[in-house]
Amino acid sequence: MTVSYRQPGVVLTDHRFTVPLDHTDPAGETIELYAREVVASDKADRDLPWLVYLQGGPGFGANRFIGKQAWLGRALEDHRVLLLDQRGTGHSTPLNRQTLPLRGGRDAQAGHLARFRADSIVRDCELIRPRLTGGAPWTVLGQSFGGFCTVTYLSLAPEGLSTAVITGGLPALDAHADDVYRAAYPRMERKVTAHYDRYPQDLERARRIADHLLTHDVVLPNGYRLTVEAFQSLGILLGTGDGSHRLHHLLEDAFVRTPHGWELSDAFQEEVQGQLSYAGHPLYALVHEACYGQGDRPTAWAAERVRAEFPQFDAAKALAGDTPLLFTGETVHPWTFDCDPALRPLRETAELLAARTDWPPLYDPARLAANEVPAVAAVYHDDMYVDTAHSLRTARAIRGLRTWVTDEFEHDGLRVGAPRVLDRLLAMARDEV
Repeated sequence: MTVSYRQPGVVLTDHRFTVPLDHTDPAGETIELYAREVVASDKADRDLPWLVYLQGGPGFGANRFIGKQAWLGRALEDHRVLLLDQRGTGHSTPLNRQTLPLRGGRDAQAGHLARFRADSIVRDCELIRPRLTGGAPWTVLGQSFGGFCTVTYLSLAPEGLSTAVITGGLPALDAHADDVYRAAYPRMERKVTAHYDRYPQDLERARRIADHLLTHDVVLPNGYRLTVEAFQSLGILLGTGDGSHRLHHLLEDAFVRTPHGWELSDAFQEEVQGQLSYAGHPLYALVHEACYGQGDRPTAWAAERVRAEFPQFDAAKALAGDTPLLFTGETVHPWTFDCDPALRPLRETAELLAARTDWPPLYDPARLAANEVPAVAAVYHDDMYVDTAHSLRTARAIRGLRTWVTDEFEHDGLRVGAPRVLDRLLAMARDEV
């Protein structure tokens, strides 16, 4: 049963689909997927081509827009849009510390989670597509991890696509997670240096907070244990267009004077727990490194192991000397599961995923080299989350893919630059630019 309703300028329809949990066993257990169809009110009765949006993450449900916000307004000019909650997110049989125990113990949970990667998401899309389009191919718009899924789509089922549009999400086709993070830490350092150049007063503020955390046991109101490493991970903000400014405002309000001396303020703690908690998107932490898993080599907590190769990120060493405290971002560590109450019950499950050695391939280089689907990608210069060199190497490996390399935006260019970013990419796909 579908339900339709209205928001300003749009008609929305809720869809629910039943798909196999394991696409290699189509007659086996099923899960439910949720997606929201959006069409412009004045075009609701028209036969428009479909565009399916794949959200970044992993682990995030699709955007909950109101009306024609952000890039959606541009897409609705000539498409009927499907905002898909990828499996395990949003309303699509969500996975978290509350629901995963229904699967059984840690081994069963880890095996279950292995079915929530890009290959399964693409096969979900291919089951949904004919039910909505009557079999016609559709355009896919993939942001960040959604772009990774789009490259998997081009590898597994290009016949389902009329156009592939990728923003900030061209993955390395054959890089191990170690390679991904070995390229990432220098980018993080560059972003932190740029932040301190913009806000030099934050150098001392960050050091003061880090020193406090090294000498005090701080537990946030939601039960999150704020260690210095967790504090450093606030650097994830620096990969977005306004992230440096947001980090600055966060740091300047950190301390308040109390009868017991200077303490981290309630306001600071409230905002930090909102930034660091995985309660709303635990799948991100659970399968983040698994997104890079291919073949028999385990990911084995790559971000944590590779971090040891960059001693400048060691907070204690930075405070013992006169070097800046470096922030990190876009990394998941074993201690992440110790700090966050939303993840603590899943620590052993995460360990099993990190040790897994039978990851199926996500990309087909031969098929990508023979690609015939019009494909375009925005590559953000020095993107903190996705390595530019890796992206451009992949772009060259996909036949016919056109890139727009720009330093006008950070990783969230689709949000910040909308609708201009999407308009340019769609024009490139039509060979108009």
